[in-house]
Amino acid sequence: MQVHFLDRTGQRITAEAQPGDRLLDIAQAAGLPLEGTCEGQMACSTCHLIIAPQWFDCLPPASAEEEDLLDLAPAACSTSRLSCQIVLQEGLDGLLAKVP
Repeated sequence: MQVHFLDRTGQRITAEAQPGDRLLDIAQAAGLPLEGTCEGQMACSTCHLIIAPQWFDCLPPASAEEEDLLDLAPAACSTSRLSCQIVLQEGLDGLLAKVP
């Protein structure tokens, strides 16, 4: 499956992924500047991504804890998610996310 990212300059980066991969790991392997300071333990917001609106409802809803952390993320918006909390599934082939 493929995942597409838009970096801060608007350049599109396509990465290969497998079902079960975390979006954070795929983004980091593609060279995107997502820190993931807490190593995916949902204790920071340094892996914040903005999910393209057409893909947002395809994801499982964010937990209350994730929503609380997103309140602290710079440039957060209604389709923001923590990439450490997104585990790729079959129906997410072609997912598009933007680095804020």
